[in-house]
Amino acid sequence: MQRLSWDDVRTRRLRRHGLVGVPTEATPAGVVRAMHGAHAQVMSAAELSIGLRLPGSTRTDVRHALWHDRSLTKTFGPRGTLHIVPSADLAVWTGALAAVPSRGSPFAPDVRLTAGQRTEVVAAVADALLGPPLTIEELDAAVVARTGPWAGDLVMPAFQVMWPRWRQAVGDAAAAGVLVFGPPRGRKVTYTRDPDLVPLPAEAALPAFLHGYLRAFGPASPAQFARWLNGPVDWAEEVFGRAGSEVEQVEVEGTTAWVAADEPEEAGSSACVRLLPYFDAFTVGFAPREVLFPGRAAERALARGQAGNYPVVVVDGVVVGVWHQRRAGRRVVVTVELLEDLPGSRRPELEGQAARVGEVLEAASTELVLGPVEVGPHA
Repeated sequence: MQRLSWDDVRTRRLRRHGLVGVPTEATPAGVVRAMHGAHAQVMSAAELSIGLRLPGSTRTDVRHALWHDRSLTKTFGPRGTLHIVPSADLAVWTGALAAVPSRGSPFAPDVRLTAGQRTEVVAAVADALLGPPLTIEELDAAVVARTGPWAGDLVMPAFQVMWPRWRQAVGDAAAAGVLVFGPPRGRKVTYTRDPDLVPLPAEAALPAFLHGYLRAFGPASPAQFARWLNGPVDWAEEVFGRAGSEVEQVEVEGTTAWVAADEPEEAGSSACVRLLPYFDAFTVGFAPREVLFPGRAAERALARGQAGNYPVVVVDGVVVGVWHQRRAGRRVVVTVELLEDLPGSRRPELEGQAARVGEVLEAASTELVLGPVEVGPHA
């Protein structure tokens, strides 16, 4: 059995995520595949996540890949969160996510959709989105017209308002391959579908999906895979068990974990300074948390134990601070709050990262300020 240190793991993940070295596939889709999906809760942060890993690129390149050449797709991913995935991999993602057992509805019995109603809603969405992309309000009307008034009942609590009942099944429609995000219509989000998309059966999708996960986040355990998907641990153990020779065990400082069996050993150093934005896949998917967020970093850069709520400063695979960017016209000010001293010899790396943030955001100029970040999470 191969034995690894946590330094080995950090190096492996940094390289796999395109944060050290040259990307294996230097395209937006290739970068996103290496990350096993880019979180898109905040689109500007998703553009940064991808652009920072692709030398010379800007947010325009990411937008072009999403809305013009369609090599990337924005959809609902693990835990119902918004993700950007390679369009070529969408059949794997939808097939795998549809196979994750439900953890039950968080809504009251009189709010929930029945199994039959969910099936009706997914069919209605599939039919409605065969035409031009629709805004959510247009999709509301289309679903109600194809199902019944019950679908439009304003009973689903969301963001201090009530949404129509049918929206509980948006994730089901995405996993069924009949709903993805379309190009923005002004400031409005739209939804569309690829009529040719056929999700892979679970028996084919899950091994491919697990392989992508282990490439990005391995070594990992079934429990970590289950937590990342919000699925049951016993189900995840079965997925690992069925993978057979496609996965292999390693030992990380006394802990047993798994990697994809075809993974080559990662050579090289983990030395790097990186500014990672909100919800970057490297930080959100990194387990165990204490390896990436040691000591004060856990107190400062996590929100109730959750990663992604603060942009973070990563030095050699460890979080050592938080940062924030403020835009004024075409000028960007990057404020970095360090939790420990950064040697003067490494200041140029930090300056280079701040400049790169400005480049991706297409700013005319970028200023780096060292000092406290006074805004809260999601600011």
